[in-house]
Amino acid sequence: MAPRHLIPVTNMLERLNEEIRRRTYVVRIFPNAESCLRLVRALTVERHETWLEDHRYLNMDLLKEHKKEALRQAA
Repeated sequence: MAPRHLIPVTNMLERLNEEIRRRTYVVRIFPNAESCLRLVRALTVERHETWLEDHRYLNMDLLKEHKKEALRQAA
């Protein structure tokens, strides 16, 4: 039987589910449901913080100030 080639997912929710599946497989046996829930919460918070850091929007005020300064230097 040939090995399956996994296609990397681009859907954020599918990627999060895959990461949860991978991390819970490493632990295998949880002492209780709360410990499993704690792990899933930590993973989702980490993913949320990463998303916030990666998707900061450009502050147009800074761009306007940069253009004004460039015009002053050119004059």
